[in-house]
Amino acid sequence: MYRKTVLNNGIRIVTEHIPHVQSVSIGIWVKTGSRDENKEENGTAHFIEHMLFKGTKKRSALQIAKEIDAVGGILNASTGREFTNFFAKVLTKDFDLGIDLLSDIFLNSLFPSQEVKRERGVIFQEIKMVEDTPDDYVQDLFSQCFFPGHPLGCPILGNYATITKINRAKLAKFFQNYYLNPGRIIVSVAGKLNHERIVEAIDRTLGKIKPKAEARMWSPPEAAPGIKIFNKDLEQVHLCMGSLGVSHTHPARYAGYILNAILGGSMSSRLFQEIREKRGLAYAIFSYSASFQDTGILTIYAGTARDKLKKVIELIMNELRKLKKNPLRKNELRKAKDQIKGNILLFWENTDVRMSRLATGEIYFKKYIPLRHVLAAIERVTVDDVQSLSQELFQKKYFSLVALGKVNEKNIATLLDL
Repeated sequence: MYRKTVLNNGIRIVTEHIPHVQSVSIGIWVKTGSRDENKEENGTAHFIEHMLFKGTKKRSALQIAKEIDAVGGILNASTGREFTNFFAKVLTKDFDLGIDLLSDIFLNSLFPSQEVKRERGVIFQEIKMVEDTPDDYVQDLFSQCFFPGHPLGCPILGNYATITKINRAKLAKFFQNYYLNPGRIIVSVAGKLNHERIVEAIDRTLGKIKPKAEARMWSPPEAAPGIKIFNKDLEQVHLCMGSLGVSHTHPARYAGYILNAILGGSMSSRLFQEIREKRGLAYAIFSYSASFQDTGILTIYAGTARDKLKKVIELIMNELRKLKKNPLRKNELRKAKDQIKGNILLFWENTDVRMSRLATGEIYFKKYIPLRHVLAAIERVTVDDVQSLSQELFQKKYFSLVALGKVNEKNIATLLDL
């Protein structure tokens, strides 16, 4: 059962009671992420995520870890481009501890200077890890090239120059401005729970945060189509290419899910079958959609041998042209719908997933979207809907390609004809 309460200061509390489980997933979601950073602040939101586990007024970092471990629980966080999530998962009997730990790290973290210095080194290692993982790194490069100069294109981790300059004062100021704002905060809880008890607990803690005006508003990005080659001594060429996708609130977002599933979202997708299974040109080949409040990116990734690069690009472009020109077969549409609905229903058994859906519904729609409505919307998608969206998205004026490896870029541009 879904319930929602808005505290006097504007914090939204959304819960879903699931009586047959013995656990509860609790999340403090803040509509703040790397998109809120300017160029000099890049990486600040992710840095803050790390620092909230480094000690509070009443708990050291070790005590925080020991208390959650003592009950077999999970305490973690994640930073995205448009929101940050601090979450705990505990047995229902340990709810009080879970909510106390989350409230404590969110309200009372000290950001100790010595920990800032130490964690800066940890984040440098995290950046290096990405740079040493070319299939991850090329996707960061693609985002930077697709939305150049815009926060949506900047790496969530930041870069060496910005992380070097971030200090305790800058972290504390950013946190005060962009996190301690009730209008940005959603508390989402799913599992075996009591709504009134949750509201009372949150009101005693986060309910004391004073309302404030927005410090910064998001500006829409502009896509910059083109080709960028990053030469690096690698055995494979790692390729990202793609176009504008659908936003979280786009009327055709459900057609977008199906389009991605058919293009490269599974082992039975067109790209996987054509490029890997039939021709053996790549081990990894897939597509995915990244959606934001006002835009999105549909990205295709492939890792292939240098001498196979042109052929892989030709095959990908051929599949995109076919999606624009030819309607889907009805049985292909049926299979894609069943796949997506099956995935949703399987994930639906996880309280973490249901807690996340409650929060993202509030972030992007300011309401709860029942599962049956989602399944019905997927079922309503037609062959024409998918073809129409393909024609809208797959246009040369939106299309970009980034390659990482030992690449000869000659004649690549001629392949990108939509």
